[in-house]
Parts: sequence; structure tokens; C-alpha cells
Amino acid sequence: METEFTVDTPIQTVMDDPVFDDYGRLLFPVDTGYWSGETLGDLRLTYYSHIDPAETVEIVNTLKERALAGESIFYDIYTEEEKAADPDKEDTGLFFFKGDPGARFAVCNAGGAFAYVGAMHDSFPHALELSKQGYNAFALIYRPGAQTACEDLARAITFIFDHAEELEVDTSCYSLWGGSAGARMAAWLGTYGPAAFGGDDLPRPGAVIMQYTGLGEYSPSDPPTYACVGDQDGIASWRVMKARLDALSALGIDTEFHVYEGLGHGFGLGTGTSAEGWIDDAIAFWSRQMD
Repeated sequence: METEFTVDTPIQTVMDDPVFDDYGRLLFPVDTGYWSGETLGDLRLTYYSHIDPAETVEIVNTLKERALAGESIFYDIYTEEEKAADPDKEDTGLFFFKGDPGARFAVCNAGGAFAYVGAMHDSFPHALELSKQGYNAFALIYRPGAQTACEDLARAITFIFDHAEELEVDTSCYSLWGGSAGARMAAWLGTYGPAAFGGDDLPRPGAVIMQYTGLGEYSPSDPPTYACVGDQDGIASWRVMKARLDALSALGIDTEFHVYEGLGHGFGLGTGTSAEGWIDDAIAFWSRQMD
């Protein structure tokens, strides 16, 4: 159709498209110092490799198509009063990639070194793929900073639980996903629970899915954890990740770990690389926790 975006569509055109109201700007990093490129095909994000322009185009077209069909694809997690009191909260929210009504949900958290949110490569593709497989998936746009990011994730989980009927999601055995800094968020919420970061007293996730972050801390109460990383990652050592997963396994916690040959940091879905298909393994791991 004429309204379809292509690799040649200017990024600003996507952000300004009226179908996205005033949240179109949150599709791309708010801090323009961390991305470059004029068109969707030219998009580059700091710290990230293997950005797939076809995935970028599919994501924005899918969101536009769903919005035109009347679906709600974005939710504020803070009230207008809260945003007025803290203007940084204006740059937060949940993009919703709806799956089957009544299916379980996942929250995907992009990385960006807690300096920015690289959602177009590190959480939107995951959420879209999860929705294709029937799951209800959310991609969180959070305030950079380890503490504020975890507070926003806790608030997002609380929002989803509070609106579960409206959103048509099953809140049991939900999962938290993340890459790099986003993986730390997922792991910390898994370890400490939403209440520790200002959310409601809610269950911990049924599974945590982590990509490329060298986190060492853990606890006996951690959820089942899947992790993957490239063996050429100069930011997150695969050995550090494996050591954490081995420690969790020793505590009797279900884990799964994969290291992919020749890959550096930030490969996202890994399309066209040695990691391609990893998300299917991760979904299968999460599914096993539901049984």
C-alpha cells in the first residue's frame, strides 16, 4: 500500500507520522547522540552490530498497520501528574505487540549502556517475533540510568498486572527479556522483584532471558535463566556469563547458556549470523517453565 515505509523512508517521517500521535519520537532513541542515519535503511545505533534494515522496516510497518486497524500499540506507564512532576518520565512507555488474547506476556528491554534505549534493534525485533508466536510482548522505553530503568520496569510490570483484563494477557509465568543493560534490568527484577524498585508486591518472572551482559550477582531466589552471547564480545565476556549461569545451576535453578562463534556485542536477533534462531531456543526455554 502507499503508506508503507521502506528502507528509503526518512526516519523523521516515521517519527512524525500522525498515526503514532506524539509517541512516534520514542520509536528511536530520544538522545540523538547515540544514533545516526537519515533513512530507515541507514539507521545505526551505538554499541550495536548486525542491524537488519528489513527488520526495522517490518517493525514500523507492523506498528502502523496495527494502529490504523484501531489497536492500541502504546501505553503510558505514568500519569500526567507524575510526568509533570518529573519531566523525564515523558520519555517512557510501553509499545505493545499483541499476540493471542489470553496468552502470557513478556517485557523486552533494550540495552544502550544505561545512556539511551536502543529499542529498534534490541527489543522491538524480539517483541515482534514473540507476538508472531502468539505471545503478548511489550517493549519498554525507560529512563536511562540503572536505578531509574529498573523503577520504570517495575512500574511497567505493575501496569500490565493492573490492566491485564483490558490488555487480554495472562500474568502467570511472565518473562523478562533484555540485551546488555536491558539484560541487567531483567536479571535485577528477577532477583529482587518489582516491589524492590517501587512496583507492587508481585510475583517474580517465570523466566529471565538475557543477552550479552557480564553480570555476576545472583541469588537462590533467581528465576530460571536463559543467556546467550558472542565469543568475540569485547564488552560482555562469555566466561563471566557462563560462570553466573553455572552458579545458578548449582543452586538447582533451571538454566540454558549459548555462546556463538564470531559474534561481538549487540547482535539482536542475530539474523544472518551464527546466532540466528536463538530466540526460538529462548521461547522454548520459557515455555518449559510454564509446564
